[in-house]
Amino acid sequence: MSVRPVKEMLGTTPTLEGAGVRLQRAFGFGNTSEFDPFLLLDDFRNDRPADYLAGFPWHPHRGIETITYVLAGTVEHGDSLGNRGSLGAGDVQWMTAGSGILHQEMPKGDPHGRMHGFQLWANLPSSLKMTRPRYQDIAARDIPEIVDDDGTTVRVICGDFWGKKGPVEGVAADPRYLDVSVPAGKRKRLAVDRTQHAFAYVFAGSGTFRDASEPRGVRNELADSRPVDANEAANHSLVLFDDRFDPA
Repeated sequence: MSVRPVKEMLGTTPTLEGAGVRLQRAFGFGNTSEFDPFLLLDDFRNDRPADYLAGFPWHPHRGIETITYVLAGTVEHGDSLGNRGSLGAGDVQWMTAGSGILHQEMPKGDPHGRMHGFQLWANLPSSLKMTRPRYQDIAARDIPEIVDDDGTTVRVICGDFWGKKGPVEGVAADPRYLDVSVPAGKRKRLAVDRTQHAFAYVFAGSGTFRDASEPRGVRNELADSRPVDANEAANHSLVLFDDRFDPA
């Protein structure tokens, strides 16, 4: 068995997108080779409706796939092909823009004013950039959720994990997209593909990534209020794993 060490710990960048949505950008619009085939990851969690209600009015996409994962609130969407719909908490939309599409996404928030979610962009290979646009709208109830003996919970959005297969299919990059929750005080080892880039984005609680690398801590706004020391990252932590492998 081998272990992929932590290569780098990154913070997010406050960004204004769409018609004035305030969000945090984990990566994108720069050198994204270490995240290939992914091009961008935006964290649009916000508890102030004034910071997100303007939304993302009509805009084009071409040659990529966009993956929207909603944790709280709703996102109403529509496109130039006449499709309309709404994403709620736990839902996923995987849109293949292909040869080109105009669409809009308008966040509405929940009764408490919360709008929490993520959007990930994936590049399409040159042979598929002119493919027909399509959607995969996945309801929360259709996403397999596995609970291990120690209480670790994994939602399998795309790819295979622990004997379950995610409902998103036919994705060119063949990625594995997981939402993992490890109980406090537990240590969990998760298998990572040896042939693909790998990263983790921490958005609730705190923890360390260890084994082959020097333990590096990660925290976010749900962690306790103790001071951040030299070995800990601040809120919204992106953890990039190395391509090399060390013995376990």
